[in-house]
Amino acid sequence: MEYKKRFYWFVGVCLVNLSLTANAQNVDLKSGWHYRETKTTKWFPATVPGEIHTDLLKNKTIPDPFYRDNEKKVQWVEKKDWEYKTTFQVAASTLNKKNTELVFDGLDTYATVYLNDKLVLKADNMFRQWRVDVKKILKSGNNDLTIVFKSAQNVVDSLAKKDFPFVIPDNPRAYVRKAQYHFGWDWGPKLTTCGIWKTPRLEAYDEKTPEKPYVLDRKIELVQQPDSLGKTFYFRIDGKPVYMKGANYIPSDAFLSRMTKKEYEKVVSLAKDANMNMLRVWGGGIYEDDYFYDLCDKYGINVWQDFMFAGTMVPGDDAFFDNVKKEVQYQVKRLRHHKSIVLWCGNNEIDEAFKSWGWQKSMKMSKQDSTRLWKDYVRLFQDSIPKWVNQVDGKRPYISTSPLFHWSKAKSLTEADSHYWGTWWGLEDVEAVQNKTGRFVSEYGMQAMPTYSSIEKFTLPEDRYLYSDILQAHQKAGKGFMKLDSYLNRYFIDSTKIKKMNVEDYSYLTQCLHYYSLKNIIGIHRSKAPYNMGTVVWQLNDCWPVASWSVSDYYDRQPKAAWYAMKEAYRDDKTAEIDLTRPKDLKLEDPKITWKVQGNKVILKASKFAKYVNVSIKGYTGKWSDNYIDLKAGEEKTITFEGKITKPEVKVYSLFNVLGRY
Repeated sequence: MEYKKRFYWFVGVCLVNLSLTANAQNVDLKSGWHYRETKTTKWFPATVPGEIHTDLLKNKTIPDPFYRDNEKKVQWVEKKDWEYKTTFQVAASTLNKKNTELVFDGLDTYATVYLNDKLVLKADNMFRQWRVDVKKILKSGNNDLTIVFKSAQNVVDSLAKKDFPFVIPDNPRAYVRKAQYHFGWDWGPKLTTCGIWKTPRLEAYDEKTPEKPYVLDRKIELVQQPDSLGKTFYFRIDGKPVYMKGANYIPSDAFLSRMTKKEYEKVVSLAKDANMNMLRVWGGGIYEDDYFYDLCDKYGINVWQDFMFAGTMVPGDDAFFDNVKKEVQYQVKRLRHHKSIVLWCGNNEIDEAFKSWGWQKSMKMSKQDSTRLWKDYVRLFQDSIPKWVNQVDGKRPYISTSPLFHWSKAKSLTEADSHYWGTWWGLEDVEAVQNKTGRFVSEYGMQAMPTYSSIEKFTLPEDRYLYSDILQAHQKAGKGFMKLDSYLNRYFIDSTKIKKMNVEDYSYLTQCLHYYSLKNIIGIHRSKAPYNMGTVVWQLNDCWPVASWSVSDYYDRQPKAAWYAMKEAYRDDKTAEIDLTRPKDLKLEDPKITWKVQGNKVILKASKFAKYVNVSIKGYTGKWSDNYIDLKAGEEKTITFEGKITKPEVKVYSLFNVLGRY
């Protein structure tokens, strides 16, 4: 009986929606935009949605920031203020509606809006929707809309200076509600944008459309119960424990307006095709486009959703808290109908950072300031956000932070989720994970270079030698090449030989290292079930071409070697498979690999054992059915590529071929 009531209520709301929608008029304001640097006279054509950098690029005012070391050549852009304008027409029928509002779903970030020369809005949050009643200002015929964007970098620097000597670790970006990765990260460029990043519109209506009916058709529980070994951490969905296999998702582009539906399909299909059932939307990016969650709903991919806070403490003033409250409740209401979302998480790594990253010492923090920072943190993430979330979505679990304990702490292995960075940051061997697997490992990984075809796109031939300035510009991790070389020395090739390598071979070997590391770590994690109930790799994707932990390249979302390792290791029918022989210790001989192409098939055969056989076709950037494979002596194996290629130019690499050159 209760089900019938809910059904008829749902149908009734839908009918009301249809009726009200028929009486509403929505006009997208996408055309006729121009931009200029403020206090200058010349206007240039602008694209909305977009960012100032993409507009400058289209007007050939700046070079491509992704090419060579151009990133540092465009830093001046973030220090300027920018102005956008358009003119739009309003019909008499629109003016006759009882209500007329300007609606902005994405203003990045400090924006002042004028309609017909009258100030109508001051915005200061990239993640909020802004609505303005403009009925009395609109006129029949032409209406002028102007938006002035102040430099976010200048604003946060000013706010930090005003608070001094009180300092919020670890970056002035803490003051602004803007995608934090825009200020640079250890895998991303510093391109602090501004602009109209989602399409604005005019909404005219007589009666307001009711909110979308909220029905979450799954029972989602996060089970954290004491046991003899610590405390569990696993998801129970509709009464059944689910082992989560996934990756962390960062924004797929430094310039968000470039993310079309086609691009989202490419990225989410990387997760689906690699047998993942979870993506963690990381807290230094954005609350993603609805289409991203639509795809996750469609493919059965569970979403761990961070709120957009990462790696910094927070201001504690009332204005900041009020701003965040409106952001949280707007975003939860916007996203709560997506069945894929299984968790709201307050922030990424702030709790562990405050307790374990040494901020108090490095910033010479007073005890008073330290106490104030922690109180503000607790008030936001442990007291306020869970209350705000519960007011609009009482059906999903919430945790205040990820992780609760730093990877060096014993409790990180026995309770809560874990970001295990003993490998890579701690320079531990991959095999150390055997004794250091947590209950749910929500971050871990190994770096690799981009594929060589990607390197060719952002370099000139003279840049393509190890540790060149240009390659360094596309390696953002602290001591990144040193760490890569340390692992290559242990697992693949003596350090004395590494410096003699060409970039193509070096890229190949780092990808083999990436493959080896993820295959083994995932195998170890899965072998520990049900003690361990989740393995979520850092990271699925890149936002520009860079050496990183991503299992796919930025260009064309081309899978790296490690993607194929994940695809195999995440199979439902897969038993844990671990290599503990290191490739460096293998006695390899020339495998004399032969191949032939039949349609979209490449048939491979080796006379001797071959390790990490990589097949590529010139110009092809899609997925293979398998790659970086092992071939037994005399074994014939067929792999396939997508689509049709006329006269494909095939190249085959193996570990012997590379190591034998040095």
